[in-house]
Amino acid sequence: MAHPVVSKEEWLQARRALLAREKEETRLRDAVRAEREALPWVKVDKDYVFDTPEGQKSLSDLFDGRSQLLVYHFMLGPDWQAGCTGCSFMADHFDGTLPHLNNHDVTLVAVSRAPLEKINSYRRRMGWRFPWVSSHGSDFNFDFHVSFTQEALAGGTVFYNFRDLDVASAHDELPGLSAFARDEEGTVYHTYSTYARGAEEVIGTLMLLDRAPKGRNESATMNFVRRHDEYEAKPQTSSCCA
Repeated sequence: MAHPVVSKEEWLQARRALLAREKEETRLRDAVRAEREALPWVKVDKDYVFDTPEGQKSLSDLFDGRSQLLVYHFMLGPDWQAGCTGCSFMADHFDGTLPHLNNHDVTLVAVSRAPLEKINSYRRRMGWRFPWVSSHGSDFNFDFHVSFTQEALAGGTVFYNFRDLDVASAHDELPGLSAFARDEEGTVYHTYSTYARGAEEVIGTLMLLDRAPKGRNESATMNFVRRHDEYEAKPQTSSCCA
């Protein structure tokens, strides 16, 4: 993009106009956040079991003594050799926020359908510390519409991001972020889920790039992203799975 070079006074005028738009965006974001917090809840009646480094745990156990749980649906299928590049980009931002979330009564955990040993191997490669558990053999991923059977994919569409998605745009695994609450009696409620680009604001690198001179400088959504140990390697053609 070619940019005109102007005087400081002209730049200031343009910047003030943009600031007005940015303030509109902030007020809209505040309003959307309030609506998100006001959503009704759904009681989770099914008993889900997860494999963790400490043994099998229920969904309630994943709260780790807190009243709020954020689950990142990390794309790593049972037969995948590595985690999704885009999910790995997201996960690079998790470790630093853990003490702040935990102090605010929130537990963050990643969940994938891959067996625990495969998860642990990839986590060691990436150098991550955040909690990451396996839903292998559980309906959890399917019930929250982030994993799809071959039969479902053969049907032409799958239900993702609250609508029917053409399988041409789908994989057997897709990303998402779900929120849960637990009351004093131990009852668990599903409070929120978001998919596709819905959790984009969680990725701090993107928010910083949005303020850099060339922005994201991408030709397709996040096509510039690599796993953090692959930036010197041959560029990949997809940020979804490999």
